[in-house]
Amino acid sequence: MELTLYVKFFLGLLAIINPIGLLPVFVSLTSHQSAAERDQTAKVANFAVVIILLSTIVAGQLILNMFSISLSAFRIAGGTLIAIIAMSMLQGKLSEVKRNPEEDREASMMDSVAVVPLALPLMAGPGAISSVIVFAAEHKGILNVLAMSVTVLLFGLLSFTLFRMATAINKLLGKTGINVITRLMGLLMLSIGIEVMAAGLKGLFPSLLG
Repeated sequence: MELTLYVKFFLGLLAIINPIGLLPVFVSLTSHQSAAERDQTAKVANFAVVIILLSTIVAGQLILNMFSISLSAFRIAGGTLIAIIAMSMLQGKLSEVKRNPEEDREASMMDSVAVVPLALPLMAGPGAISSVIVFAAEHKGILNVLAMSVTVLLFGLLSFTLFRMATAINKLLGKTGINVITRLMGLLMLSIGIEVMAAGLKGLFPSLLG
C-alpha cells in the first residue's frame, strides 16, 4: 500500500468535486439561513458526501458485477464523463451533468438543500462516483478499502472546513479567483479523465495499444 497512491486519490477527489468552486453555489443556496443553520447545512452535506462515497467504495464492484460491466468499459464511460465535466470547468462554470436549470428551480423552493442538491448531485455527482468505483475496483483488499475510507473522511473534513469559511473565502477570492481555481481543477480533472479512458481502451483493445 503506497501513500502516494492515496495522495493521488485525495487530489483526484479534490479536483473532481471541487469544493472551492462550489462555494458561491453554497453561499447562494444558504443565503436565507442564519450562520448556525449554514454550518449545519455544511455539516449534513459533507456527512452525506462521505456516506455516499464510502458506500460506493464497498458496493462499486458489486454494481459492475450485477450489470456484467467490465472494468475497462466502465473506465472508458467514467473517463468520458469526467472529461465532459472538466471541459465545462475549464470555462469556469459547473457542468449540467452536475446540475441543470430545472434542479436549480427545485432547489430554490427547498427548505433544506444539504443532501439535495448540495451533496447529490453537486458534490458526490456522477464524476466523483465513477472515479471512486474505478479506483476501488483497481485496488482491492481490506487494507486498500480502509485507506480509501480514511482518504474520503479526510476529504470530507477539509470540504466541511472550507464550507464553514465559505463567506470569507468567497469575499477574499472573488468570482475571478474562484474561476481561476475552477479552471485549474478542470485541467487536472481532464488529465484524470484522459488517463482513465486510456487505461480502459488498453484493457479492451490490448493488441491495438500494445
